Amino acid sequence: MTHLTIVHYLVLMILSIIFIISVAYTLKEKSPKVMLMLIFTSFIVLSMLAGFSMMALDKYTKKVKITGLKNRRILNNETIVYQGYVTNVGDYTIGSVEYKIKIVNMGHALGRLKGSTIFTPSSFMDFIGTSDAKKSQRAQKIEKSFIIAQDLEPGKRRSFMITMPFPPYFKQVSDYKYIYAH
Repeated sequence: MTHLTIVHYLVLMILSIIFIISVAYTLKEKSPKVMLMLIFTSFIVLSMLAGFSMMALDKYTKKVKITGLKNRRILNNETIVYQGYVTNVGDYTIGSVEYKIKIVNMGHALGRLKGSTIFTPSSFMDFIGTSDAKKSQRAQKIEKSFIIAQDLEPGKRRSFMITMPFPPYFKQVSDYKYIYAH
């Protein structure tokens, strides 16, 4: 669950006042159809504005930092483990911190993969789902999202550990990490 800050409440209050003022002006309209259409339109526009402003405020008021990130590959069960610390460097409590990791096999960039590994010619039967070609194709990227912290107070730090699969055919990899505070 996301925690609303005082800034969120202030924006919601301003948008509510604008809605009340717009409804008061539209009540002066003589035609009930036009009046309802104007009220509905102002409600939709202000609701969209509220949604976009909540997302923008979340982005700029909730800040986290990842420190001490280490990864190691465990060969006996073909996984990779990421561990580190997440710190709330903002001034407000964070409801949840989501960490998204994408691992991409970069062997094709170095010329180590065959063309059939990346592209396999398909037929009409692939659309139906009866072909065995899809089963034999190897994934060249793995993407996972994890919740690494919840209810993180300002200035607090928590440790996390993430385990995800790491295929044995990945030769040289690049990993991309994204963090989202809600």
